[in-house]
Amino acid sequence: MAKLILLYTSLCLLVLFNECLATKTSGQQQQFNQCQLDRLDALEPNNRIKAEAGVIESWDPNDRQFQCVGVAVVRRTIEPNGLLLPQYDSAPQLIYIQSGYGILGAVLPGCPNTYQESQQQQHQQGQQPDQHQKIRTFRLGDIIALPAGVAYWLYNDGDSEVVALSLLDTNNQANQLDKNPRHFYLAGNPEDEFQLQGRSPRGQRRQQQQGQGRRERGQQQQGQGNNLFSGFRTEDLADAFNVDEETIRNLQGFQEDRKNIVKVKGRLQVARPPRSREERERLERQEREQEREDEREQQRESRRGGREEREREERQQEREEEREQERERRESQRGGRGRDNGIEETLCTLRLRENIHDPSRADVYNPQAGRISTLNSHNLPVLRWLQLSAEFGRLQRDAIYVPHWNRNAHSVIYVVKGRAQVQVVDDFGQAVFDDELQQGQILTVPQNFAVVKRASSSEGFEWVAFKTNDNAQISPLAGQNSVLRAIPADVLANAFQLSQEDVSELKSNLDQQEITIVRPYRSSSQRKAIA
Repeated sequence: MAKLILLYTSLCLLVLFNECLATKTSGQQQQFNQCQLDRLDALEPNNRIKAEAGVIESWDPNDRQFQCVGVAVVRRTIEPNGLLLPQYDSAPQLIYIQSGYGILGAVLPGCPNTYQESQQQQHQQGQQPDQHQKIRTFRLGDIIALPAGVAYWLYNDGDSEVVALSLLDTNNQANQLDKNPRHFYLAGNPEDEFQLQGRSPRGQRRQQQQGQGRRERGQQQQGQGNNLFSGFRTEDLADAFNVDEETIRNLQGFQEDRKNIVKVKGRLQVARPPRSREERERLERQEREQEREDEREQQRESRRGGREEREREERQQEREEEREQERERRESQRGGRGRDNGIEETLCTLRLRENIHDPSRADVYNPQAGRISTLNSHNLPVLRWLQLSAEFGRLQRDAIYVPHWNRNAHSVIYVVKGRAQVQVVDDFGQAVFDDELQQGQILTVPQNFAVVKRASSSEGFEWVAFKTNDNAQISPLAGQNSVLRAIPADVLANAFQLSQEDVSELKSNLDQQEITIVRPYRSSSQRKAIA
């Protein structure tokens, strides 16, 4: 009898295992099928929400390109004194600050409230001193990394708009829901940032559920709330928080109409180390300098002494960055903690921000062509947790980011400024994209698809690329690190039917090139004339 029971149990487990394996394989196959792309398009946002203190624009997450890569993208423009309401997301995300500066609150579960308001000031007002978790500043060029399920908010305390581009990695293993991007708002009455006028199946189901819920509640509650509290019964929340029901109705946001970004009354009062007048002036100066960067680089290009001027400016920017890092170090030492170094870093001391615009931190630099900066888990350890990385690049006019492929990651390219001619080639050797990429557009490049960029506007070309690996790596086809340069000459001669002299010239030219960004020595017409 025992043997029969054991045999029956084994058969059940075997059947269950096969079903789970089949389900997983089916899901993977569905994902791979999404990447059977014979054409890529430069995508622009197709959904727009006007809030009280800003605008939210999103790209259709159901587009096959985003489905292949497994991401969703939203761009938020926050007006001065505007507050992006507290929320958390079902997937980890990277936020790129395209313009402006402000403050960020990120609530890490289980971590202590280490920031406290002045007791004397609160005593004078007859209130208890407020305590909360660490407040972080952000500025132009920052990449902010946020794990899934971590509540956060953004506030614009500057004098110009903050533009923040967010990429959510919906295919990340931290997201155990489906691949629909989900924002869980804790306040207000926000709109679904990815709902395309109710046309998506999830949006229609949500509207039906909300209508049914309102009918069930009857006249007890008025209006409609879309935050997390609005789905609970008012009396239950009142008992849980030990406050009156009127306060709970404010939490539920039924009468709210300000949407996702609200205007703060007066100025936002939080406990944080104050920005000095010098720091605020520096941030404003950086914004002005960013606007004039193109003109300065063109002037340097035409002057023989431009390189020395750039080096002086870079040394100055490096000193300013060192002062900023020293200030952050002093903040992190509050409470006796030392500086985070990626080894002894704990959850509560995670460094979530790194600036990727600073020219002094460029990984690839060519004074005649441009620069590239990478951000990965080596210089921002939290990215190892998120399995994401980023790249910022700037090409001067007519400069080329040599043909290459991303060896271990998908890439999502967002154009910050300027225009470029971009080509993407698939595994069949077909150009699935061959067009101009312009400011504000997004192009996804699947893993191992080869891509080349050539700046085509007088102001050059700037982009930020999000990659789905914490240590994304590229394999160049040209430049000093070209894969062709590492292949024996006789292999190249037989593979491409070239003479040994032609192969020798090819490899010699690769030796003389820069690493990954180049400026052509001869135009196409000149090469044709020589030929």
